[in-house]
Parts: sequence; structure tokens; C-alpha cells
Amino acid sequence: MPIARPRKIKPAALRKERVLIEFPASLLKRADQAARELDKNRSELIRGAVEKLLAEMEAKQLEQELAAAYAASAALSLEIAEDFAHVDSEGF
Repeated sequence: MPIARPRKIKPAALRKERVLIEFPASLLKRADQAARELDKNRSELIRGAVEKLLAEMEAKQLEQELAAAYAASAALSLEIAEDFAHVDSEGF
């Protein structure tokens, strides 16, 4: 009796889902041309564009959070700087 092989199950992050998207004809033509020039297929081009957009959005969100954190701690930073201003003037 043959031994059954365990089925390989891809992690959710690696599984691909098929989606249907609509493009204006002119945009689809430009996308296909770009894919050919980059030696990619249409799906690779679109997937890469979405990944790039999401990475840019995440970077922008991080920048906003950092700016808010710096602004929130500005008063404390100024207070600390004022507390140690005399050290700067001592001329080590």
C-alpha cells in the first residue's frame, strides 16, 4: 500500500488570490507596454505598483507619528536643554 504524502500548504502570506480589476483601455495599454519594457507580466507590474504604494503610505504614516512624538516632547527637550545650558558654558 503506498504511503500518502502530506499536502504542502502555503502560508497565508504566500497564497495568491485572483482578483478582477477594471482599467480604462488607455491605462491598460500603457500598463501592458510598461510590463513588456520591464520584462514582467501584467500581474507582476500591478502587484509591484500596489506594494510600492502601500510602502510609501506606511512610510508617510511613520513620519507623521514621529513628527507628532517630537512635537509632544518638544517642551521637555527644551527644559532639559535649559537645565544643562550652564554645562555648555563651562568650556570643558
